[in-house]
Amino acid sequence: MKPDSFTQKRHFIVTLGKLLHQFGATSYRLENHLISVSRFLDIQASFVITPTSMTFVLFNIEDNQDYNFIVRVNPGGIDLGALSRTNELVDELASGQRTLAEAIERLNEIPKKPSPYSNFVTFLGFGASSGAFALLMHTSWNDVFWSTGIGFMVFLLVLWSERSKGVSNALEPLSSILAALFASAIAVIDPTINAPLVILSGIIVFIPGLSLTTGLSELAERNLISGTAKIMDASMTMFKLFFGAVLGLTLGQLLWGTIERVEVATVPAWTSWIAVLILSMSLVIMFKARPRHAFWGVLCGFIAFGSSYWATTYVGVSLSAFVGSFAVGIYSNLFARFLKAPATVVMLQGLVVLVPGSKVYIGLSSMVIGNEIIQADQIGSQTFLIFMSLVAGLIFANVVIRPKSSL
Repeated sequence: MKPDSFTQKRHFIVTLGKLLHQFGATSYRLENHLISVSRFLDIQASFVITPTSMTFVLFNIEDNQDYNFIVRVNPGGIDLGALSRTNELVDELASGQRTLAEAIERLNEIPKKPSPYSNFVTFLGFGASSGAFALLMHTSWNDVFWSTGIGFMVFLLVLWSERSKGVSNALEPLSSILAALFASAIAVIDPTINAPLVILSGIIVFIPGLSLTTGLSELAERNLISGTAKIMDASMTMFKLFFGAVLGLTLGQLLWGTIERVEVATVPAWTSWIAVLILSMSLVIMFKARPRHAFWGVLCGFIAFGSSYWATTYVGVSLSAFVGSFAVGIYSNLFARFLKAPATVVMLQGLVVLVPGSKVYIGLSSMVIGNEIIQADQIGSQTFLIFMSLVAGLIFANVVIRPKSSL
């Protein structure tokens, strides 16, 4: 095979696209990135990326023919470490530090690299994220404690799902059912807990607020097919989680009866900052970010929360999300410029602190079963406005500071 032949270039572009999709790159960013790569490889190309399929159209000038490649894929997870390594490899190829043959070989090694965090550390991350979310909701210390325990249980289910296809297919509703059963059982021995809130906190890793935000962002970028697909997928995930919670609570009432909740004091307001620290550190672990990017990801969480918290005084809760996402977008683009890494590496961690996916769940609970998890007025319209504010903030941030990297 000749060096830098069309066959090599085609193989690199197709493999790169499939891996970046697997690592969690959004469709519109992935399409733009593949177009950029094709240009410096001197290939005319077009791409259509959706959560479940990828279409590559590559034109070979030598024989004047189009080469089409269509592949069915599963929706990707989030692996920020692998995403960063892949982007680094492309930069090395573009700068001439690696040959195309070396880049192809290295590209195939990236998905085989193990996570930088052990199963035990990830186990701690799942529990800590659930406890941190409960802390952010200004509930009681008892709720924080039990939410952490359910988060640990959810991780064990995730481990099981990696070894069982059946469990993997039913992971979200199964986790929700078991979380609800555990919460209702805990209420028997500790009637102070807010069971619905503990359930929500325990399964918070599955709440698709980030997917909903990403879907709306893709719609704003005119990537209509992918954006619509992501929003529908996120909506179905939300319904599965909510159904599992309702079923689990119903079974719990049949087994242990209805327990009257005893009101207790809530956590102090200043604990929100501790919650943001714990949540941001947990996201570093669960998103498999590289250790050298951990500090910047945690800092992004504080920037997101701090800016939106400050703005709430002046523009209200809903529009404060615009300020928060604008700050996250500016920070992420600066991070990409100076640290030569994808903006997504820190952006996702900041957005998770802001996204109101939990409010969609709370709204469903209030609308369907009349159960108010927390006191909130006009939660439906407020949630919608927050989502729109998040998307608008990112758009305006890209206008103020153009992203240097397409990822």
